[in-house]
Amino acid sequence: MRSLLSWLNTRPRPFRLGLYALACLILMYLTLAPGRDVPGVGLVWDKAEHSISWAVLTGAGLLLSTKRRWAIGVFAFVFGAGIEIAQTLLPFGRDGEVLDLVADTIGILVAYVAWFGMRALGWAK
Repeated sequence: MRSLLSWLNTRPRPFRLGLYALACLILMYLTLAPGRDVPGVGLVWDKAEHSISWAVLTGAGLLLSTKRRWAIGVFAFVFGAGIEIAQTLLPFGRDGEVLDLVADTIGILVAYVAWFGMRALGWAK
């Protein structure tokens, strides 16, 4: 695990930003596409899906970032809020909900707790 993190952190910043942007685009598609077009929708409780998705997104950002890690959480929260607004406004049969944003926030916090734990164990810088 440590060697993968070391390798990622030594990649050029544009490469790391590109990976994170790809993760954001995938999540954007999964949250904005019509429900019938998204594979696996409804397999897990909706709020758990949100928490897991934002934990993964935030965790990826924390592992790919080398500084200003607080900004990852802020971005993830704003991104989640934007998704909820877009779901409300766009005609794709998706519904924006405040509780989804709460679930996103829980996922963000879980990622930070895991990251701090990894730092305490010496698995991350």
